[in-house]
Amino acid sequence: MAPPNSRPRSSPCFGVAFYAPWAMEREFPILEYDPSPRAIIEPAEIIDRIDAPEACVLCFFLEVIEKVARERDAKVIMKRPWEDGDHLVYEIEHQGKRLAFAQPGVGAPPAAATLEELHAAGCQRFIACGGAGVLDKADKVGKLFVPNEAIRDEGTSYHYLQPSRTVEADPVVIEAIVDGLKRKGLAHEVCRTWTIDSPFRETIAKAAMRKAEGCKTVEMETAAFLAVARFRGIPFGQILYGGDAVVAEGWDKRAWQDRKEIRERLFWLAADIAVDLPDTGGIEE
Repeated sequence: MAPPNSRPRSSPCFGVAFYAPWAMEREFPILEYDPSPRAIIEPAEIIDRIDAPEACVLCFFLEVIEKVARERDAKVIMKRPWEDGDHLVYEIEHQGKRLAFAQPGVGAPPAAATLEELHAAGCQRFIACGGAGVLDKADKVGKLFVPNEAIRDEGTSYHYLQPSRTVEADPVVIEAIVDGLKRKGLAHEVCRTWTIDSPFRETIAKAAMRKAEGCKTVEMETAAFLAVARFRGIPFGQILYGGDAVVAEGWDKRAWQDRKEIRERLFWLAADIAVDLPDTGGIEE
């Protein structure tokens, strides 16, 4: 959908339609969405296509990534050079099928870029797993959440989709995740999540507002993941476990990052679901 009163122009560089700056201009830059399907730097044009597994797990737990890579003698299939070093993408066999896995980076921009790069390299279907703060202390550490919608309180998603309050997950992928968890008899909650850019600006007022809107969790990547998935038509879903408590009474870390058994188990849950995930074609805008 084009911005109001916008008129596409022909690009002398690419020969494709683009929207003139005057047509996109808004009071706040974050609302200046450009619907052009092509950017100056296109992942598919700078990332070499490789013989990558179609199924991929994006796991935020680096210690789990390293443990699985070591114990399963994983093959490095890709090195993604960034200023903080090479980000490795691994491959193992899981349930008789090929599986890629990688750490996506913390925060919306690196997570979105990782999804872009791995999709361009050949991975087709993604399950992410990570931890999240809970907005209700009654939700214990380790409780499983499946976000089906994210409030876009970050910036990355606005470069992929028209401004809106929320972005929804692919319902077919949500159903596949829920079915996988039910088969294992695992309690879980499908929920709305709050994606925010700054962990040091989760204020009491904002947390109360998001809780009133139905959010159960707060994290830093889901809205961006879902926006990229919709923009590119990628089947994508995510499983989160309840970690720290971000509540009005005060922050409670609850030693959430020390729950090694929960974190490793979540990786293998994501792996089980990823290798059987149907190719939905994603939800394209």
